Amino acid sequence: MQTANDTDPRQQGGQPQRYLGNKGLVALLGLLSAFVPLSTDIYLPALPTIAHYFQAHQSLANLTLLLFFIFFGIGTLFWGPMSDKYGRKPVLLTGLIIYTAASVFCAVSLTINQLILSRALQALGGSAATAVATAVVKDVYRGRKREAVLGLVQSMVVICPAVAPVIGAFLLMFTSWQGVFLVQAAIGLVAVAGTFALQETLAEKSAGTVLHTIGRLGAVLKNPRFTSLLITFSLLGIASLSFIAGSTYIYQNSFGLSSQAYSYYFAFNAIGMLLGPLLYLRLSMYFRRNMIINSGFVVLILSGLLMCLFGDYSPWLFAVVLLPATIITSALRPPSTYLMMEQQNGDTGSVSSLINCFGIALGSIGILIVSFDWSNLMAVVGALHLILGLVCGGVWLYISRQDFLNQACEEAGEEEGKALIAND
Repeated sequence: MQTANDTDPRQQGGQPQRYLGNKGLVALLGLLSAFVPLSTDIYLPALPTIAHYFQAHQSLANLTLLLFFIFFGIGTLFWGPMSDKYGRKPVLLTGLIIYTAASVFCAVSLTINQLILSRALQALGGSAATAVATAVVKDVYRGRKREAVLGLVQSMVVICPAVAPVIGAFLLMFTSWQGVFLVQAAIGLVAVAGTFALQETLAEKSAGTVLHTIGRLGAVLKNPRFTSLLITFSLLGIASLSFIAGSTYIYQNSFGLSSQAYSYYFAFNAIGMLLGPLLYLRLSMYFRRNMIINSGFVVLILSGLLMCLFGDYSPWLFAVVLLPATIITSALRPPSTYLMMEQQNGDTGSVSSLINCFGIALGSIGILIVSFDWSNLMAVVGALHLILGLVCGGVWLYISRQDFLNQACEEAGEEEGKALIAND
């Protein structure tokens, strides 16, 4: 049942958004949460060109992607707690300004090493957007409304992977790879403008020193209910990012497609990312949350098996057997994020930081794996989906049978949360 607390920010600790309104706030949250795909997928078609431009090996060029994810994860561990201490808005503005400046530095890099360093700085700044966006959702919304907004925001987020490679390939028809980074700088400026219109959503700032604030990350990790869910669902990022990092080499090198054709195939699978959260919200109206998650792992395992068996036959067949895995990993994001948030009362910035950091950090393992010279990269991506589906699915079956979800709601005193979980 929806209550006033679900929709009125003034009843939930946040401030009403006088300038953005509810729709504007959701749109800004979608843009902020999309900084990872906006900073990676839009330049994926240019990755082989960048390697050729600097006369660098593929593995070295991939460092511009790998180190981005690593420093993005590190940055989230800093910005989230800082937003608990100083507020969401000032932290956002600081990070976005750094991101915008670093994007310009990427465009003017003279060596591959300069580009790698600039990408690391870009990641540190952009990580503020992702860390704070998730915290704002918890500031403003509760219960079923929070889960619905998470699904809606993440649906908006995955539009970016669908269109970013197409935009990137289109830009390369008229400009160089440097122009792609200037587009990222322009996106940063748009986010800065939106953040200026944002009214602070944090009701009460944390006390203590900066070190004490950052130390709350450890306190959150000591919560076994939160940490068990965090590790289980973050491991899925290995499979997802293995495809993102390897997609340009799969379609352009293995299958011999042009950068333009590659962008269409990538967009086809990215549509699955868009459909995933929407599919979950629709299914959650008729099925219990646990049942949807259980079925999702089965789909992930079967999709990975099909990729191993048939993924190297043709580009369209690989895209088709990958699609179910793409849809389901995206569909699992709203319920898993919601469940993780419900396990910790307070320290919202730290919770948000850990969710985003673990997803990026563990996902970077997938980028590292596909950086090796595999003879059949399609089978490698499939094997990762298969193995992680089995491992994470098995762990989820164990922890989902525990009583910690109801216990967490009782500790938080959230009657609506207990009703939702009781329905599961």
